[in-house]
Amino acid sequence: MNQKIKKSLKIINQIQKIRSKNNVNWMDLLRLAVKLDHKTTSEIMSKIYLDDQKISALAKKLSNIK
Repeated sequence: MNQKIKKSLKIINQIQKIRSKNNVNWMDLLRLAVKLDHKTTSEIMSKIYLDDQKISALAKKLSNIK
């Protein structure tokens, strides 16, 4: 494996480690939001879910371009 690939993989691993910790923070924030205002939190989560579906559809289109 060449140095460019090794360096890229090392950076990706660092990103993964940070994202892993940040995901825990997001889940803690979500738990707090649900406790404080379940209805509004549910509405916001529904909007996020719909946008995530749009992003997934675009990513699928992107991955199918050859």
